[in-house]
Amino acid sequence: MWQRSSSCRVSLCAGLNIPAFACGSFASAGSTTTNGKNCCKDGHKCGSTRNLPASHNPVAAAVTSHRHQIVGKNRGEESLTKSGRAFSSTAPQINNKTYLWARYNEMKRLVHDLIPPGVCNLLNPSTIYANNEVNLEEVDIYGFDYDYTLALYSSALDEMIYNKAREFLVQHYKGLLMKIDAFHYIQLGTVYRGLKPVPDDEVMKLYGGSNHVPLHQVSGFYGKGPKMKQFMDVFSIPEMTLLAAANDYFISNDIEYDPVHLYKDVSDAIGMVHIKGYMYKWIMQDLEKYILRGDETYAVLHRLASHGKKLFLITNSPFSFVDKGMKYMVGKEWRDFFDVVIVQADKPHFFNDCVKPFRRLDSNGDLQWDRIRSLEKGQIYKQGNLVDFLKLTGWRGSKVFYFGDHLYSDLADLMLRHGWRTGAIVPELEVETKVVNTEQYAQSLTWLQALTGLLERMQMYRDPESKKVLQEWLKEREELRAVTKNLFNPHFGSIFRTCHNPTYFSRRLCRFSDLYMASISCLLNYDLSYTFYPRRTPLQHEAPLWMDQLCTGCMKTPFLEEMAHIR
Repeated sequence: MWQRSSSCRVSLCAGLNIPAFACGSFASAGSTTTNGKNCCKDGHKCGSTRNLPASHNPVAAAVTSHRHQIVGKNRGEESLTKSGRAFSSTAPQINNKTYLWARYNEMKRLVHDLIPPGVCNLLNPSTIYANNEVNLEEVDIYGFDYDYTLALYSSALDEMIYNKAREFLVQHYKGLLMKIDAFHYIQLGTVYRGLKPVPDDEVMKLYGGSNHVPLHQVSGFYGKGPKMKQFMDVFSIPEMTLLAAANDYFISNDIEYDPVHLYKDVSDAIGMVHIKGYMYKWIMQDLEKYILRGDETYAVLHRLASHGKKLFLITNSPFSFVDKGMKYMVGKEWRDFFDVVIVQADKPHFFNDCVKPFRRLDSNGDLQWDRIRSLEKGQIYKQGNLVDFLKLTGWRGSKVFYFGDHLYSDLADLMLRHGWRTGAIVPELEVETKVVNTEQYAQSLTWLQALTGLLERMQMYRDPESKKVLQEWLKEREELRAVTKNLFNPHFGSIFRTCHNPTYFSRRLCRFSDLYMASISCLLNYDLSYTFYPRRTPLQHEAPLWMDQLCTGCMKTPFLEEMAHIR
């Protein structure tokens, strides 16, 4: 902003020596198991390090334990301690601080056992991820954007754009770069004025004592609110870098400036790189330097065409540029793959207005004057609009699948207004997947989740010593968050997550794309009759209690007697 499995864990728990509190033995001393025997003789030992017998079923135990918290208790034989847990009246009392640290240490051992050697490196960077169920067998027509979809560019291009835009240059209002989550909250620690981080307390003051950004400031269907601009694609990297550098220069040299003017000038400078054709010229002069993985693009198009799929291209780039790039990647006869080719389409306006007619280009790229009554294979068309495109092709609904890298310009209208299937190309996904596959990330994230569950479970201990322990845990939790953030990017972290919440980008990614992937070459890993099934992610009230306990060692929902004690 200027201002991308539970079943495994169940089996792991079942095969390990899991402490009682981690697999459902929160039952009180007076509660009974299904065979009528006591769970434990001393209430405080329910959280001890004793091992489960080999025949013990952790899932059943968790469910049974929770059920017995609700019914079947002999209240005459039990009394409630200050923690809300039911103990035998003769059970010895233990120090709360000692008890909390015992639970902490046991939880740490459990987390270590949950991630045996070799469990990392499970995610394939070439995986396609599903937000919605998609059966490729039902898809007859495949459409593509060109830049950063069919053609992937090296980072050398970002540097060239930055340098040229800086020559032209010689958040609205506040002049800040920041990362915002799906609920419009700024992730503290990711706010920059120029190249320098803005302290959290200053951010809070700037936004009236909160880190929340009001809807009217950040909203806008195409990512442009009245006071904020969303940077949504790889093309944004040079613009963000130039904004930060220019901002920093003015601040460092104590030069008064209006951030609104700075943003507009930087945006115009970046635009000039495209308008004057510098980017196109650089790439065409050195295709090998700038274009990546062209052979994979050929493989994707060849595979789809050989299976009888219809293909089309809709891009904002000019024909001469696309033609040279496609010849480099696919060959001189690249147009034979496509049933329709549209250049300089002026997306997103191409998708949401019906003003501009189609114009045909001849083999030299010159405009022709004939009226377009059909879109023919082998021809090149300029501009146009989606309404006419649908009339002339008859390609409608979910049998059409379009791939692009920009959520607003490429995908939003097609999904929300026309019912096409959409695929988002997110190049950063490849690098982020490699981070997720590291042992450090797996250990840090699992322990972070477990510690969060422990904090939630133990917060009813309110004596001074217990509060100190909980404060130490909260501090460690923040340190763990910083560790996981820095593994992705020390300044902004992952593009998909702000601490535990999805980013604003992630929210739009899930809303506007059926599938998302690092590149279109990921399609080569799947049969063309493959069905992508999104995993059912439980809502907070749907999450099974026993699963929460197995994965974090703590029930998310307090037991009834604990809630009664709080009241």
